[in-house]
Amino acid sequence: MSDCLFCQIVNGSIPAQIAGENGQALAFADINPQAPTHLLLVPKLHITNADEISAEHATDVASMFSLAQQVAAAASVRDSGYRLVMNVGEDAQNSVAHLHMHLLGGRKMTWPPG
Repeated sequence: MSDCLFCQIVNGSIPAQIAGENGQALAFADINPQAPTHLLLVPKLHITNADEISAEHATDVASMFSLAQQVAAAASVRDSGYRLVMNVGEDAQNSVAHLHMHLLGGRKMTWPPG
């Protein structure tokens, strides 16, 4: 989708601080970090949000999780722990309509999130 912010980051027309990538997913720094380590992981294929995932997206979604493990290790948060979050819809403050997963780490997380 040509007007999708994350699609534009994936295709390189909008710059981002890339943390890693594989064949189906890209990880980059969040521009409004909520933790010392705050990365966004997106599939390279445009999927609107987690509510739109179907069996045909299995490889894309698995690639996001595999990449999360890799970038968590590179950011030195894999052993201490990190949080993965997906938001769906306006009430969840999902501001970009492209499936994305937040990887948060580098500090003790609280519950409920805040």
